[in-house]
Amino acid sequence: MRAKVLVLASTYPRWENDHEPGFVHELSKRLAGNFEVSVLSPHAPGSAVKQSLEGVQVYRFRYAPARLETLVNDGGIVTNLKKSRWKWLLLPFFFAALCWSVFTLIRQIRPDVIHAHWLIPQGSALFFLRCLGVRVPPYVVTSHGADLFALRSKPLNWLKRQVAKHAATVTVVSRVMLEELVALGVPRRKIVVRSMGVDLTGKFIPGDFKERVERQQILFVGRMVEKKGARYLIEAIPQIAQEFPAVGLRVVGHGPERRVLEKLVASLGIENHVEFSGAKSQEQIADLARESSVFVAPFIETDSGDQEGLGLVLVEALGCGCPAVVTDLPAVKDVIEASEGICVVRQRSSEELATAIIYVLKEIDRYRQDVRLTRQKLVAKFDWASVGDAYGTILSDIARFPVKDST
Repeated sequence: MRAKVLVLASTYPRWENDHEPGFVHELSKRLAGNFEVSVLSPHAPGSAVKQSLEGVQVYRFRYAPARLETLVNDGGIVTNLKKSRWKWLLLPFFFAALCWSVFTLIRQIRPDVIHAHWLIPQGSALFFLRCLGVRVPPYVVTSHGADLFALRSKPLNWLKRQVAKHAATVTVVSRVMLEELVALGVPRRKIVVRSMGVDLTGKFIPGDFKERVERQQILFVGRMVEKKGARYLIEAIPQIAQEFPAVGLRVVGHGPERRVLEKLVASLGIENHVEFSGAKSQEQIADLARESSVFVAPFIETDSGDQEGLGLVLVEALGCGCPAVVTDLPAVKDVIEASEGICVVRQRSSEELATAIIYVLKEIDRYRQDVRLTRQKLVAKFDWASVGDAYGTILSDIARFPVKDST
């Protein structure tokens, strides 16, 4: 009999080919080959309350009337709370519905192990239920970045410690996050660094250099939120256009900052150089990366401390053989060490971005070759085959040999 895994997540596809980040689903469907996997995520307008999605049984909890269930999608919880303060009113209903749904599913499907993505709110829901005397199965909690970096108040730091204390294992997607957790007082022995994955053998694969568009094409992919740093890239385009008059920037993604970025483009008079393409499927993003001259990840740390936990979109571009310019955010080091063909600059500097992009465009053949020569190292570290196996081992060991938490 296969072990039963209950996955808890906020970010999850609402339907097939949804533009929301799908890394939790990608992991879950790979785990479904060896486990009975059920996922609990928030309901959203247009999504089903219960469905089977590529071999994964998905349950979605209701926390408000459908038209108000907008706390999670199109930017994430932290971003949506900043953008619309009225959504703070949704939080108690969201958390209560999450806890009740977890309690109900524990009784209904009787999981052997729980995998909670994000310390807060998923991990904190498990801790709350334990405090109420509910018998919670052993669990793994994975931090992806925003839950660790953006939520830094003393009460929330205490809560994160409690969630980690009672977890069988805590996984983080980059080494800098490990150090952040250790600084909070979480024992290093309890933490495993293991990123989410990318399909580097079937989807994000290189194309033929000769088929690339001759026009210098810059690619940005990501949510249009502050920490992605798209504004600094847009501000760099006038300087780049002086050197390469035909340069084009394609901005792929969605999010609350789109209108602000569009106004910035208009104010700089660079409408003929910048195209907002909206959300794209994974297959379309792979095609765009293969066509592009350089991928840019201008990540920043926001004033609140929020920042990327890793930046898998960078791995996707490199997997397609596309050179990259990235900012010096600590989490990106894990990717830099796994691939050549990357130019690193200071964050929040449009001038340095422009200079680096111009340099890469001038040396494009060398950068493309460097990416290709180190691709196998990238595959070994980030391909879903190895990532799925690693998480499968962690969950299997815990399901067979539950770790008693220290109370």
